[in-house]
Amino acid sequence: MKLAIVTAYPPSKVTLTEYGYHLVKHFRLQDQVTEITLITDKTKELKDLNFEEKGCKITVKEAWDFNSYSNIFRINKAISESKPDAVLFNLQFLKFGDKKVPAALGLLLPFICKIRGIPTISLLHNILEKVDLANAGFTNNKLLQRIYNFIGTTLTRFVLASDIVAVTISKYVTTLKKKYDATNITLIPHGAFETPPEPDYNLPEGPKQVMAFGKFGTYKKVEILIEAVEEIRKRTSENIEIVIAGTDSPNTPGYLDEMAKKYAQVSQLRFTGYVAEEDVPKIFGDSAVVVFPYTSTTGSSGVLHQAGSYGKAVSLPDLGDLSILVREEGYKGEFFEPDSVDSLANAIENILTNDAYRRSLGKANYKAACSLPMSAITEMYINHFNNIIAKKTGSPVLESK
Repeated sequence: MKLAIVTAYPPSKVTLTEYGYHLVKHFRLQDQVTEITLITDKTKELKDLNFEEKGCKITVKEAWDFNSYSNIFRINKAISESKPDAVLFNLQFLKFGDKKVPAALGLLLPFICKIRGIPTISLLHNILEKVDLANAGFTNNKLLQRIYNFIGTTLTRFVLASDIVAVTISKYVTTLKKKYDATNITLIPHGAFETPPEPDYNLPEGPKQVMAFGKFGTYKKVEILIEAVEEIRKRTSENIEIVIAGTDSPNTPGYLDEMAKKYAQVSQLRFTGYVAEEDVPKIFGDSAVVVFPYTSTTGSSGVLHQAGSYGKAVSLPDLGDLSILVREEGYKGEFFEPDSVDSLANAIENILTNDAYRRSLGKANYKAACSLPMSAITEMYINHFNNIIAKKTGSPVLESK
């Protein structure tokens, strides 16, 4: 199978770039995949294809730019030139831009592939029905929210033209089937990016690192984390370093610079900036606890799966998709009220001051992550593609080994 994958890809800073990397990393090891055409956004630096394991050939086509109006034509051209047997879109609603028209045009591509007869699966990481538009940085205006919801519903219908739409949370399956009367929705879990050998759960010498990872400024706020750690410092003798790992959300440029100035007087506060793929194991491995300072959620959490892969204790708000993931996939954490500094301080303190508890959370999360490795996730996609191709050609269904 010659597979085309449309995704952002490292060193891109566009959303879902890391997930795109791990899709490619594991698809290339599937026996039935003979070549991958990576249709990705343009970057000044070369794409990160330095994989250790031998796998199939990868052809890179840098075909689009964030917020470009011509993406729909350039990506369609790249698909035509590569002549794939199947196409996988790695999508969310701001995949191709944070401006309305470029973002919308990009989401028409699954419909175009479907009418061209190309077996198409769209992986949709979030659905507008479950997004808090104000917290996610779209708009606070009620009228505009209604307009966004109408546009989102229309665009969702175009994505649903795919042969299969894969979502990572069971609730999304129910919502899409009920609202759109869709019969082509399937649940394929997010999966754990890596399943490294089980860690020893020890911490490095020095301060205990309390780390948050992601793109910040909309529904991911670092203020509550910084202030919570300051509260812990007042009432304990714990030696704590606060690590903010990641960049601004595209919707809030300059946010982290503003936070660095606002909290310049806070000791042992480190902003790492963009974390390259090869540095991810260390940033997680050195952490005592991974914190999710979220006020809402917009889909399955890659950070939670990463934390599990490295055997880390987590502190997270008991809301939305995070709560569903914890229940459905076996993750465990110390919960807090989303807008309460005191509640988050208590949650973090409970982990930092009880080493046995920290280790038990890490072990549970490692076990949860290992139950859904990306190798198994990509195999699910291959089986779905085989079913689609078999239906279109009338040939027997091949099963991935």
